[in-house]
Amino acid sequence: MAPPLPPTPPASSPHTLNVMRRMPRRDTKPELAIRRELHRRGLRYRVDAAPLRGLRCRADVVFGPARVALFVDSCFFHSCPEHATVPRANRDWWVEKLRRNAERDQRNNRALTEAGWLVIRCWEHEAPEAVAELVEAAVRARR
Repeated sequence: MAPPLPPTPPASSPHTLNVMRRMPRRDTKPELAIRRELHRRGLRYRVDAAPLRGLRCRADVVFGPARVALFVDSCFFHSCPEHATVPRANRDWWVEKLRRNAERDQRNNRALTEAGWLVIRCWEHEAPEAVAELVEAAVRARR
């Protein structure tokens, strides 16, 4: 296990502090759009749920019987190859934080896959219909 990150540096401005405090952990616009599309297609699921007992990981959408876990990744926090950015303020801290996020995602993917789960990761900028189509096909194939 990696050593803990140094303490979070102070926000670079009051505005930044307010933005970070308001960041939702779940029910983001991309998640809601994908969930609406999945529901419209007749799929039922659990939201913000731990797919695997003992693993500190919560998937955005979980299809338990089919063992499919969907993660809707933020372009910023998960370093999207198209849209990733690194803040100028507290740059070193953020570089390390984002690197560790990617490592954690890989560890969780591996653990879930080894336990028989299908992990689907999509980016927040992907079309909800395209994501729902992929997820629906996977869920129906694994039932």
